[in-house]
Amino acid sequence: MREASIWTILFVNVILAAVWHFIMFIACLKVKLSRFDPSLRFYQAKAWEKNGRWYSKYLKINAWKDHLPQHTGKDGFTKEHMENHITLSYLDRFIMETCRGEWDHWMCSLYLIVSLIINPFWIGLLLGILVLVGNLPFIAIQRYNRFRLQTLRKRMLREQERIASHSGEVLA
Repeated sequence: MREASIWTILFVNVILAAVWHFIMFIACLKVKLSRFDPSLRFYQAKAWEKNGRWYSKYLKINAWKDHLPQHTGKDGFTKEHMENHITLSYLDRFIMETCRGEWDHWMCSLYLIVSLIINPFWIGLLLGILVLVGNLPFIAIQRYNRFRLQTLRKRMLREQERIASHSGEVLA
């Protein structure tokens, strides 16, 4: 491809990137659920993220995150029903789906490596960066949402414990 015209290079890369993203999507659906365990180090909050506040303060994520396309998760899981189904099991599933989404977008970002290998360096770098820039907002959204959901889950657990302790006092 190093001798091909810019239009041929772009065409081949668009096709390859689409195929790469599709394969990563299928892999995302086939990988064991244990790979998307939010307790894994890969999905844990980094100190600089300040439990999601960094995304609000510096990326202004609330201003744009709902304007990006959303995908319904495996088995039709969607956040659309959140208002009606806030249970711990629902939150656990939602949190796991944010891990799945983050994993998928990181795997899609690896096309940067393919782009560097098959293209002249500067074209490969440019196209690879475009793929990375196209996936990073979705990674940020998944991480931001996970931190918020984990906070909500902790709050629900505290409330359930409070209710249980009060009902235990009444029964005693």
